[in-house]
Amino acid sequence: MSSPAAEVVRLLTVRGGTLAVAESLTGGLVAAEITAVPGASKVFRGSVTAYATELKHRMLGVDEALLAARGAVDPEVAAEMAVGVRKALGADWGIATTGVAGPDPQDGQPVGTVFVAVDGPSRITGDSAGGGKVEALRLNGDRAEIRMESVRSVLGLLLRELTGEQTGNERAQDTERNGGF
Repeated sequence: MSSPAAEVVRLLTVRGGTLAVAESLTGGLVAAEITAVPGASKVFRGSVTAYATELKHRMLGVDEALLAARGAVDPEVAAEMAVGVRKALGADWGIATTGVAGPDPQDGQPVGTVFVAVDGPSRITGDSAGGGKVEALRLNGDRAEIRMESVRSVLGLLLRELTGEQTGNERAQDTERNGGF
């Protein structure tokens, strides 16, 4: 079986889609994972490693008041990072990571608190206005393990969006909308 990054590159290549990455705690690891795949240049637009909080606002357009109120480790910040990098780099899809890899807590959040996000064309309408998802993670391990699991998680989230894989909850809602079938 191919790696998640290879599968992302394959799916985006087949569909003619592009990807941009915004990273904080992963510090470029997501971009490195994607660019290690042969043919990634067909789909990968680039990345912004906005490690410093103020860069999340300046480079990615994350709301300054949100950052001041909640800090950088927040689900809305992750969502805005994905939207911002998608817009800034002109990509069909944007993904983002923000969180606490350790060794110390940050913004009142314990080590292992991570938020990963994806923003892309709306699955329902197909329109480019965007449809985003954020996943909250509570990861165990040392700094390196938390960072690598964050990479796997954000690529997994993107893959689920690209393949249309749904959680049980979304399936239940779809069943209800479709008359119970």
